Amino acid sequence: MSNDEFPTDRPAVVTCGLPYANGDLHIGHLRGYIGADAFNRALQTLGQQSAYVCGSDMHGTPVAVNAEQEGVEPEEFALEWHEQYEETFPQFNVEFDNYGHTHDETNTELTQEIVRELDKEGYIYEKEIQVAYDPDADQYLPDRYVEGTCPYCGEKARGDECDEGCQRHLEPGEVEDPTSTITGNPAEYRERTHKFFEVSEFADFLTEFLDGLEGTSNARNQPRQWIEDGLQDWCLTRDMEWGIDYPGEEERDIVLYVWVDAPIEYIASTKQHSERVGKDEYDWEQVWKDEGDIVHVIGRDIIQHHTIFWPAMLEGAGYNKPRGIAATGFITINGKGLSTSRNRAIWAKEYLDEGFHPDLLRYYLTTTGGLQQDVDFSWDAFQEKVNGELVGTVGNFWYRSLLFAYRNYEGTPETDVSEEVLARIEGAIDDVRESVNEYDLRGIGQAATQLAQYGNEYIQRNEPWKLTDEEPETAAQVIRDCVQIAKAVGVLLEPITPDKAQALWEQLGEDGAVADAHLEAALEAPPRTFEEPGELFEKIEDDRVAELNEKLAERVAAASDDDDEGADAETESDDTAAGEASDMADIDDLEPLAEDRIGFEDFQELDIRVGRIESAEGIEDADDLARLEVDIGFETRQVVAGIKQLHDLEELPGEKCILLANMEPAELFGVESNGMILAAGEEADLLTTHGDAEVGTKVQ
Repeated sequence: MSNDEFPTDRPAVVTCGLPYANGDLHIGHLRGYIGADAFNRALQTLGQQSAYVCGSDMHGTPVAVNAEQEGVEPEEFALEWHEQYEETFPQFNVEFDNYGHTHDETNTELTQEIVRELDKEGYIYEKEIQVAYDPDADQYLPDRYVEGTCPYCGEKARGDECDEGCQRHLEPGEVEDPTSTITGNPAEYRERTHKFFEVSEFADFLTEFLDGLEGTSNARNQPRQWIEDGLQDWCLTRDMEWGIDYPGEEERDIVLYVWVDAPIEYIASTKQHSERVGKDEYDWEQVWKDEGDIVHVIGRDIIQHHTIFWPAMLEGAGYNKPRGIAATGFITINGKGLSTSRNRAIWAKEYLDEGFHPDLLRYYLTTTGGLQQDVDFSWDAFQEKVNGELVGTVGNFWYRSLLFAYRNYEGTPETDVSEEVLARIEGAIDDVRESVNEYDLRGIGQAATQLAQYGNEYIQRNEPWKLTDEEPETAAQVIRDCVQIAKAVGVLLEPITPDKAQALWEQLGEDGAVADAHLEAALEAPPRTFEEPGELFEKIEDDRVAELNEKLAERVAAASDDDDEGADAETESDDTAAGEASDMADIDDLEPLAEDRIGFEDFQELDIRVGRIESAEGIEDADDLARLEVDIGFETRQVVAGIKQLHDLEELPGEKCILLANMEPAELFGVESNGMILAAGEEADLLTTHGDAEVGTKVQ
């Protein structure tokens, strides 16, 4: 693990938490896989040697339970889903250098080899523990075969995780009031010998590891509390047949816990990639056993597994440790928790069947909020972002610039780029470098979009169409600059929207693939001539969104009716090792509380002021956005707020509000927003003061 800035002279590997081969993919899953793909592509634009690997998690009780319900063997059941994932990911431009699965020979051999090494080093011991047992089924009950009450928070829990409460990892025997999911009868605890990994011996190492870990703050900070509370040793084995046999215990129905072999698939998949391309091109051992840069993108509900168990295993077995761990937030749908049981989800297949380009979803998921923040998906917000940023900003600039260049110069005018534009492009390149090193996908996308916005302002300010006759040299200079900006935007945007960036690349007459270009290509001159361009993005119409909203509402209502009729609670078919499949406990009315806590110093950095709305008007072509002028005492700020349909704008002037004043400026539908109005709930209930606080007063 190193802390040198990217790019380094060492190979890197990017992974994403493995999906259980257990059900359909939805956008909750895709957020992680698209995000990791975009980060890997961004590393490569910096000139970093890197590979993106992953695989299907074939083992574990969820697979066994659902295979049993369908009357097939677990391997057959899991392989069907694995093959579906192999087909689905490329349709969203998620390009793995290797996509394997945990049941293959490479992972099986590596897993048993690592377990033997941990045993050899004295980190594994045997212990008698209480294991749930169903006397009617005459069967021990690992993990998802048992449900009960979490001993820590009192919520309903399954055998290995408090999935509806504190989300804490649970060891066998910890669940209170156990019930068998096989028969529905109460289970009893019986003593059973199992293998344990001595995680408690790694407390000092893990503290030092977290001190140097990069990535998102939740991945760095949450584990510290677990260490301070005292690490519990980890049961490595389960009483079942489906899984990887514990080395030397093949005669018993005992296999390794799924969280042993699942992360080892990261190594196995890297090894398979290395064997396919050759060690001279990519050496897996240099990454995992020598010095390499390992980055994991995961769901935030599996932070404990990746920051405690996994690095302890790697350290104990003599492997390299992760450099960065980035944990994503959850996805909500229309402000409510994603729920597969109520069909409140946007399914991967559904999105594709609706005919939308995958790059539109990639852009939405990577640039809406920070990586670790929860992201709400609605078709209305999707339309607004696509129409406002991709169509109105990026696409509009690309098309108008290249079309003017083609019609007037048959391509790129023969002159040099101006110093102003050169400096602006270099600044955008610096922003991308900084964003990559801060694990900030949103920043990568914003650097490109803001450069396109600058291009729109530049061409509008200089009006080359008025200069072609009287000042032809000046007109040529302006268009030369704009073509260079267009090319730069394409290079910078490739990690986020690879297909659309490639389409622009080809319209410019460039050879090869934009994916092979480094950031410096943004400064290289475009080809002298190119063909007439076409528009690369298409506006999403209101009636299309209304149709999609109606379809979603009908699905959710139908699923809710099924629940009301007493349908059996489903066994989640899309639960993933990556954590993206969390149903967030099916909370319908409230968003979940944020797990990440901030310190008082962080709160003090928020400059929240009492304001008074001076004017309010709707923004043309934006269904939900309004432009407000807000007096905050020292000055009047222009703010864009999504309240157009929720408030009578004519009645707002004179009303007090609460404004976050040190919010970074943003541009929506061509209007700059310099602050954020605070409001509660889906109806945007504007926050205000109870008394007569003066305008400009700071909220503390």
